[in-house]
Amino acid sequence: MFEFLFKYRPIAFEEGELVFVAPAWVETAVLVGFPLGVLATVTYVWTKGRASPRDKVALAGLRVLLLAAVGFCLLHPTLVLRRVAPQQNFVGVLLDNSRSMNLSDGERTRADAMRESFGAESPLTAALAERFTLRHFEFDDDVDRVSSTEELTFDGTRTDIGHALATVNAELTGVPLAGLIVVSDGVSNTSTALAESLVPLQAAGVPVYTVGVGEEAISPDIEMGRVEMPRNALVGSRALVDVVVTQRGMRSGERVPLVVEDEVRILAEQEIELAREGEPAVARVPIELDVAGPRVVRFRIPAQPGEEVAQNNERSVHMNVRDGREKVLYFEGEPRFEVKFMRRAVADDENLQLVVLQRTAESKFLRLDVDDGSELEFGFPTEREELYRYRGLIIGSVEASFFTHDQLAMIADFVSERGGGVLFLGGSRAFAEGGWDGTPVEAVMPVLLDDPVEGSPAAAGTPDDEAEAGGAPPVRSPERYFAQVKVEPTRAGLSHPAVRLDAELDGVEERWAELPAVTLVNPISDWKSGATPLLSGRSTVIDAVGTGTDGPVQAVLVHQRYGRGKSIALTIQDSWLWQMHADVPVDDMAHEVFWRQMIRWLVDGVPETMDVVAERQRVEPGETVRLLATLRDSVYSAVNGAAVVGRVTAPSGRVTEIPAEWTVERDGEYAFELRPEEAGEHTVEVVAARGGVALDSVETFVVAAPASDEFFGAGQDAATLRRIAEATGGRYYAAADLATLAEDIELSGGGVTLVESLDLWDMPAFFFAMIALMGTEWGWRRRRGLS
Repeated sequence: MFEFLFKYRPIAFEEGELVFVAPAWVETAVLVGFPLGVLATVTYVWTKGRASPRDKVALAGLRVLLLAAVGFCLLHPTLVLRRVAPQQNFVGVLLDNSRSMNLSDGERTRADAMRESFGAESPLTAALAERFTLRHFEFDDDVDRVSSTEELTFDGTRTDIGHALATVNAELTGVPLAGLIVVSDGVSNTSTALAESLVPLQAAGVPVYTVGVGEEAISPDIEMGRVEMPRNALVGSRALVDVVVTQRGMRSGERVPLVVEDEVRILAEQEIELAREGEPAVARVPIELDVAGPRVVRFRIPAQPGEEVAQNNERSVHMNVRDGREKVLYFEGEPRFEVKFMRRAVADDENLQLVVLQRTAESKFLRLDVDDGSELEFGFPTEREELYRYRGLIIGSVEASFFTHDQLAMIADFVSERGGGVLFLGGSRAFAEGGWDGTPVEAVMPVLLDDPVEGSPAAAGTPDDEAEAGGAPPVRSPERYFAQVKVEPTRAGLSHPAVRLDAELDGVEERWAELPAVTLVNPISDWKSGATPLLSGRSTVIDAVGTGTDGPVQAVLVHQRYGRGKSIALTIQDSWLWQMHADVPVDDMAHEVFWRQMIRWLVDGVPETMDVVAERQRVEPGETVRLLATLRDSVYSAVNGAAVVGRVTAPSGRVTEIPAEWTVERDGEYAFELRPEEAGEHTVEVVAARGGVALDSVETFVVAAPASDEFFGAGQDAATLRRIAEATGGRYYAAADLATLAEDIELSGGGVTLVESLDLWDMPAFFFAMIALMGTEWGWRRRRGLS
């Protein structure tokens, strides 16, 4: 209809330039005559006849518009176009050769749709070949020349549109290039920056015409979005994994099975409930990590009836389960049962070594589970190198004045710089009652310290003489705060591995309800803004004569990230009651499980002196991956000038050494690139030395295997294809709108062009407009009785 009224298609008006080519005398006559004609028309209509002012305005307006239309035609409007010269220009046709083109859209695949439109015998290919010299290319994560669509295999595991455009543009440099055609579903799943790839095309004036194939929304379909799981863990730990799932075309609330398995066995099975269409549902899955070594954990949802894409129903996560012995220093300022029962709880855990330093009297300490007689020989460490040997630190009921200022700063740095975990226990000399407010360690604590309660040493202004000298604290006075609390998990604590005890996810609250109340002497109810409470409880405050009154909700277990490490506050003073209370059955293991989980969590994720991270732990065979190694010394200061080497053991047993280079960007950071040619798991041992002295070594792994990225977000990305076309001056086409593609490139393409003038004065639209204006004036007169 547009072409019928205006003679030409819309693209001609978009690409052309409007000019007037009437002779000079005609232009002068129109420019002078039009205002005179307007004046004469208005004067005549206004002075003649018996019409009302409203009628006169309408009739004058219609005649002026008619006069303007005649004047516009007399100026001889012309559309000037630059049309691509026939057979003097090249067009590059880029065909997507990735696996996602095998997906079906109804009765045919995307590959079939491409062959139908761009095959050697298709009318579109004939129309393009009639006007241009064609060059065909297939692309996935690389680009190759092809002669036709028949050579495509559609087995590419990744797609890189930006790289394909840059490569083809470079190859066709030097020839008159009318434009590039990209036929794809638009899914780009590699790291090449698309915007940067378009800059040379924009500078050269090469338009890109994008053709989208495939449905934009695949339905019905379930997609596993991501899996959040630690890269490293201690053997025997329980990991809680978050699995994010979205769906389209299925019922909200429908339950589907989720299976977790490694190479040899099923680790967990549970049902998850789907959210509304397009919204993520998060499933929390506990798995036991009872086998040491590198592992590939697979999460999958079996294909559901009618699903178009089953390949995006699963994810594989690579992790390393360590079988080491983690050392934790527990410093206690007074004799109490917590030491005995905490040691008993972890005694059978071969992966935990709880080293105890307990103050028993003035300047006297008891050392338990030390490696040799020199460990902690002079009490709490005074040097960073000594403290940093431990991966975790537990501080019991000990006043802050016991430590020197340097030791307090060292404790804070143990968390922020070394990346260790610190756990603060409740007690008569803990938190505000121990004078910890105002010290460097207060910033590390996840809870807010109120003023010390009446009767505590800190409230008295100065410690007593015995505490000043490093002795045991005095007996609690009746005025001090004392409360009972029935502990229960918070919403965040219900799924936290340190709080779950041995219960299933839906039985955590009931399990905690079975445990007896415990006591606390530190009134703490608030925590810092970045902290998360895991346990809390309504308190009952007990006065000096034993009368109980309802108190506030107490923060029992709170944690936060601090620098590179974590800090935890456990405000109760007698967790041992969960084992020794008369109401607790003899075979109840809640106390043991709690402390094993707590201490494992305390040291989870604590860095070594060298840390190695691969940009991706799963790559294609023959694809390059970059590994970064961060090296620190015994006090966790960055080490430059070291010799760092990566020893790579391929699945066949072949060993290759790759030297790493200092990145210069950051102190202590070294990088090297690995290009695994063999499929399978490649073990990478990174060894660091300086001056011939070995510093550290870390082992990681990289798996070379075909990727499944093509099937995630596999719907047509029309937005990306439109952005490419708009940025380069091209156009986007749906697969059903390709009939005009060849002509559009001819009108809007680059390369060698010819100038063509198209008359507009004889457009049917002008004729119909004049008839409409005259008919409207006649109809107005008849209706108003003026004819």
